[in-house]
Amino acid sequence: MKKLFVLMLFTVSAVVFAQKFKIQSGDAKFLKGTEVVNVVFDYSEMKLMKENYTEEEYVPKRVDELNKKTEGSGDLWKKQWERSKEELWNPKFIMLFNKVFSKENINTKLKENAESPYTLVVKVKWIYPGWDAGIMKQPAKVTTQLTFIETDSKKVLCDIESTDAPGDQWGSNFNNETRVGEGFAKTGKTLAQRLERSAK
Repeated sequence: MKKLFVLMLFTVSAVVFAQKFKIQSGDAKFLKGTEVVNVVFDYSEMKLMKENYTEEEYVPKRVDELNKKTEGSGDLWKKQWERSKEELWNPKFIMLFNKVFSKENINTKLKENAESPYTLVVKVKWIYPGWDAGIMKQPAKVTTQLTFIETDSKKVLCDIESTDAPGDQWGSNFNNETRVGEGFAKTGKTLAQRLERSAK
């Protein structure tokens, strides 16, 4: 009976959560012939965990939890968390998008702080970091609003919602921020795959 219970837990934890990806308005025909698209990441309204914490609520709570387990570990985590956006999550998104386009021989590239008539605004709406306990694990999930606009006029050209992009790797991955990074990578990859026909 105990073995059956463990097996059921493993089965539930191993379920892959499907990413939902929907173009809500517009199209990406403007990408054809465009060499570079500026990209901006917006975390200002991001919610976290199933409880929908704001970042201001989540970070102190997480720091306190970790410090109670091991003194100083929460403060170290906070430094890693603060670096994750610029050093891991944003680059992962851009890298996977550009990689897909490059494989398809599409010259369009995403780049932060670029001079371009077009800008992609990646509005991060929700992050769940998942967990990994060795035999059982749950992938991270990342939900974003992906909006292409004309840089000067701010006119919306294409608006897309990506829900629950899974962040996981083969084997064990005990680092929350790394798992979230894989969710950003999945989002960038899926976006490029869905838009590649328009960009050719």
